[in-house]
Amino acid sequence: MDGDGDEDEEMSTDLLKVSYRRRLAIAISANTRSITIQSMANEEVNVGNTRQQLSRLFEVSLRTLFPDETDLVPLVVACTGRHGDYQCNNAMGIWSRIRGTGTQFRNPNEIGRAIMDNLPPSEIIESLSVAGPGFVNVVLSNKWMAKTIQNMLIEGIDTWATRLPVKRAVVDFSSPNIAKEMHVGHLRSTIIGDALARMLEFSKVEVLRRNHVGDWGTQFGMLIEFLFERFPDGDVNEQAIGDLQAFYKASKQRFDDDPVFKERAQQAVVRLQVEFSPSASYLLQGGEARYRDAWKQICEISRNEFQKVYERLGVQIEEKGESFYNPFIKQVIDELDNKGLVEESQGARVIRVDGVNIPLIVVKSDGGFNYASTDLTAIWYRLNEEKAEWIIYVTDVGQQQHFDMVFKAAKRAGWLPTDGSYPKTNHVGFGLVLGEDGKRFRTRSSEVVRLVDLLDEAKTRSREALVERGRADEWTAEELEKTAEAMGYGAVKYADLKNNRLTNYTFSFEQMLNDKGNTAVYLLYAHARIASIIRKSGKDIDELKTTGKLDLEKQERALGLHILRFAEVVEDACTGLLPHDLCEYLYSLSENFSTFYTNCKVVGSDEETSRLLLCEASAVVMRKVFYLLGITPVYKI
Repeated sequence: MDGDGDEDEEMSTDLLKVSYRRRLAIAISANTRSITIQSMANEEVNVGNTRQQLSRLFEVSLRTLFPDETDLVPLVVACTGRHGDYQCNNAMGIWSRIRGTGTQFRNPNEIGRAIMDNLPPSEIIESLSVAGPGFVNVVLSNKWMAKTIQNMLIEGIDTWATRLPVKRAVVDFSSPNIAKEMHVGHLRSTIIGDALARMLEFSKVEVLRRNHVGDWGTQFGMLIEFLFERFPDGDVNEQAIGDLQAFYKASKQRFDDDPVFKERAQQAVVRLQVEFSPSASYLLQGGEARYRDAWKQICEISRNEFQKVYERLGVQIEEKGESFYNPFIKQVIDELDNKGLVEESQGARVIRVDGVNIPLIVVKSDGGFNYASTDLTAIWYRLNEEKAEWIIYVTDVGQQQHFDMVFKAAKRAGWLPTDGSYPKTNHVGFGLVLGEDGKRFRTRSSEVVRLVDLLDEAKTRSREALVERGRADEWTAEELEKTAEAMGYGAVKYADLKNNRLTNYTFSFEQMLNDKGNTAVYLLYAHARIASIIRKSGKDIDELKTTGKLDLEKQERALGLHILRFAEVVEDACTGLLPHDLCEYLYSLSENFSTFYTNCKVVGSDEETSRLLLCEASAVVMRKVFYLLGITPVYKI
């Protein structure tokens, strides 16, 4: 959903290539293989990312065999078949390049065998084989797998964090409008944006979480005038205004029905926002103190309402709304004008971009600024002042074209490269939230659902389910409250995140709070079950991490292999900006654990210590995925 149309589809591959090249680009030739391996040993290695470690080994082989093919990137993927755990799929692509060039190889299978034969020795690999047109199958060493997992338990799962080729990113999400209720569209943006920020932060990226609230514009004229009418003495507070949404509707009704009020409201915008400068043909920021004070009061009341949602969701975000960028707009438009990008069109000032018939209006015909003016200024500020390398916008898919045009204008200005390298921007679009009737999710009276009410309803239903299970008699009131919050809020988040963000999804309390199937409640139960197994053993699990030994035999191996794929799943989710990859991994992890526990006795078995360590590793990974999704784990339900 990025500004270049197909760029979003290519983003994951491009970012992985940059990541590989930064970590793997070592001058290699057939005569310097020993030097290359030593050089790789000095490179930063993500010890938890098995695919990445295998890619480094295959990089040596590829550079040894094909030193002139400098853009080769190892194509290593996880397998689900019988022949191996991972597979390198470069042979066919290489064959298509070198066929007919006098090469010694007669087919892709021979290339695959040569790649296999030139792999440096490694404790990671148990065995290798070549299948079909050169697919190199890798079976991992059980001993290495067990050692890697146990090292993670000792050193912490953060040692498995992936390393992305960016140091600082902006994630622009939530972005509600002042004086309006946050609705389910803001819920999606808030939940998805928070998850993306957590994923990037785990990957050692400094994330600037930005709330680009709609706190500036023509609607504030009618709000301020209505405020002055209702409270002529200026004694305004949140209790006096009451429901801000109702206040907004009442002011809009006055604006539509009363021409005198409408004229006053339009003048209020001028007094609040601007004074006209004919020489520059711009609206420069100014404003009267009385109007600015009223504006600040309205914004503060809205912020308090927004904060109720953010507190329930556990979301941290810093507000830099539209008004923040106002002082910079004129100089940004001037810069674009000086570069020859701005032209006159029907009284407005516009920038034309490739692939779109309509121009991007940056100064309206009345001399005022608009969303494009602010968004271009925000990009300029984030690149030049905040030094961001990656700017990610989380909004509904309906804003795709707008951001596509803004990004293209920024590239025309030379602020962003045109080859997909960094710094870069991406629009993360998402679909609608539907009711069970298949229409936009609303109340029975067709009103937009208040998010605070929706979240409280999820918590209430979760609490009722726990009471029905008799937990009110067994737990403290605080335990009941915190568990109900974790289940209710977690259920709402997971129901959103488990879907590909581009699709619509149906909001159903009954489905999301179900304790069976792919739901947060089921997964929280799964984690609590693991915690219960460890508790019932009576063993000190932290002590076992250093005194015990983890072994992976046949029945434990599948679970161990899935645990080891955590880091690469996070990497893919980050590069594709797709949190649902983590949800799929988490559900599969719980299913793998269930199979393991069904087939393998833990407490009281001869393998108790090893299997307890495997239980703990499963729980550690589950907790980290919960954290990345913004869900609070529970230890008993």
